[in-house]
Amino acid sequence: MSVGTPGRTPVLDRPQALRRARLLNRVTIGWNVVEALVALAAGVAAGSLGLVAFGLDSCVEVSGALVLAWRLAREERTGCTQPDDRRATRALAVCFFALAGWVSVNAVLDLLHGHQPGVSAVGIVVTTLSLLTMPALARAKRRLAPVLGSRAQEREASQTRLCAILSAVVLGGLVLNAALGWWWADPVAALVVAALAAVEGTRSWRAESLADTCCA
Repeated sequence: MSVGTPGRTPVLDRPQALRRARLLNRVTIGWNVVEALVALAAGVAAGSLGLVAFGLDSCVEVSGALVLAWRLAREERTGCTQPDDRRATRALAVCFFALAGWVSVNAVLDLLHGHQPGVSAVGIVVTTLSLLTMPALARAKRRLAPVLGSRAQEREASQTRLCAILSAVVLGGLVLNAALGWWWADPVAALVVAALAAVEGTRSWRAESLADTCCA
């Protein structure tokens, strides 16, 4: 085991980092499956595109976590991970682009048609919980990326960070609609979700692999 500087957090060696990455990956999948089901059900019930977009982003997060789980499992079996890491990163990008396209079209249609969503107390609760928990999870994941030499790990951590940002955006739209009757805040929040997803997809697609410490 690698030893850190006294007074600082011990430095993890690669096997330890791999085990921790897989644990965080399982937490991400479990949390986001529940989050997606609750957000999608609440969004459909209230007619809230912002909340539906948030639920779909949770589905993307689950997809990304499953892709990363595959990449980590491949490392345990084969050791060298550069080709797998690049394929995993590109797969995450495709998930983001799909989310951005679908949400953009529907948000514009809602604005043009003046669709007014209902108030969703459940949506406010689930986005608040996500806003409180996702930043810490994202930081824990990102710290493991340099040890693993994995751009896929880094981009999946970015997915989790994006989830926290989207939580704040969608929560704002839900609260404005509930408190002030600003119906347009919901599709605008959805457009912000789409824009951020498109940016994250572009970054993931263009990302170069980190120096792979198990192959270098």
